[in-house]
Amino acid sequence: MNEFIQILSLGGTGPSIAIKDTIDIAGFATTAASRALADAAPAQRHAEVVERLLAAGWHIVGKANMHELAFGMTGINDYTGTPLNPQDTTRIPGGSSSGSAAAVGLKLADAALGTDTGGSIRGPAACCGVIGLKPTYGRVSRRGVAPRESTLDCVGPFAREMHMIVAAMQAISADFDAHAARPLPGSCNVGIVQVDAMPEISSAVARAADQAGFSSRSIELDGLSDAFDAGLSVINVETSRAFGHLVETGKLGADLDARLRAAAKTTAAQLAIAEQIRRRFTAAVDHALAGVDVLILPTLPALPITLDEARGGTSVIAMSSLIRPFNLSGHPALSLPLPIDGSSLKAGLQIVGRKGADEQVCAIAARFETALAA
Repeated sequence: MNEFIQILSLGGTGPSIAIKDTIDIAGFATTAASRALADAAPAQRHAEVVERLLAAGWHIVGKANMHELAFGMTGINDYTGTPLNPQDTTRIPGGSSSGSAAAVGLKLADAALGTDTGGSIRGPAACCGVIGLKPTYGRVSRRGVAPRESTLDCVGPFAREMHMIVAAMQAISADFDAHAARPLPGSCNVGIVQVDAMPEISSAVARAADQAGFSSRSIELDGLSDAFDAGLSVINVETSRAFGHLVETGKLGADLDARLRAAAKTTAAQLAIAEQIRRRFTAAVDHALAGVDVLILPTLPALPITLDEARGGTSVIAMSSLIRPFNLSGHPALSLPLPIDGSSLKAGLQIVGRKGADEQVCAIAARFETALAA
C-alpha cells in the first residue's frame, strides 16, 4: 500500500506507530522515498526517537511513505507511489509527511512520526483530517534523522485523538509532562491571528474559540509574510547542503531535480537577510504570546487542491504560508481538524504556543477537540 514504503512488525504490544522514512530504524535503509537513495546501506542503529518508542512498548508497523527527500508540499511521489488522502482520494495528501498522515487517517496505525521543516507535519495533517504536532525546535531529539543538520526541522507525532498525541510525545521526549498536557478547567486567552485565508476557514477559526468558551482577541502578527520567504531561503540552503549532490545521480524525480537546482542558487546574502528576519519574527511571536496563552490561525489558507491540479502545474507554494513561519521561529505548533461550513472536508486549526510550552498547546488543543466534536 502506498502509505508505507515497508511494512514492519517491531516492538511491543502497545499502540501501533508508523515511522517516516527519514528516521532511522536499525537494519533497514533510510531512503527518504527517493530512487537516488534506494541502494543506501541499512541503518546501523535506531534513531533516538525509535529507541524511546520501543523502550516504551510501542509497536512499529511500517516505514511511512513521503514526498521525495522531504522537499515538497503535495505528497505526490511517482517513485514510491502517492498515499491516499483519507478525506478525499482525488486530493493531494500534503507533504512531506504524506504517508504518516495518511496511515493515521486510514487507521492503519494509531499514530505516526513525521518531520516538519516548513510545515511537513501540519500541512499533511490538515489535508488528511488528522492531528499533527510540530514540537518546539530542539524539544525532540533528531539523532538518526535526515537531514543530519537543520535549524528548522522537528520530529513530531500524528494521531486521530489528542490523548494519543500526548502519549507519543511522552514516549519520544524525555521531559514531556503528560499530566500538564491534560485538558485544564477554566478559560484561557487566545489570540486570533489575522491572515489571508478562505473566508469559511477564517470564520471557523473564530467560531472555534467561541465554541471552546475561550476569551479571544484579534492579533496582527508582524512579519508573517517575510518569515515565510525567509524560511524558504533557509530550507533551500540546508536542503541543498544535505541532498544537492544527488542531482548528479540523474535518479531524482523531475520536481526534486528542478527544486534542488534552484535551491543551490540561494546566496549568502539571502541567507543573512533570512537570519535577520528570523530574529525579528521570533521576537514578534514572543511578544504576541506575552498577552495570550496561545495564538490560533488556519493551518492552510485553503482546502487541498486535487491531484490532477497539482500534476497540471497548479502552484502549491501558498500552502505553507501560515505554517513555515513557525519553523523559522521555533515555536510549538499543532494542527487540529476543523469543521467548516459547506464542506464535508475538515480544514486545520493551527495552535501556536510559547517555546517549551508544548504541554500547554496540547492541553488547549484537547479543549478545542472536545468543543469541536460537540
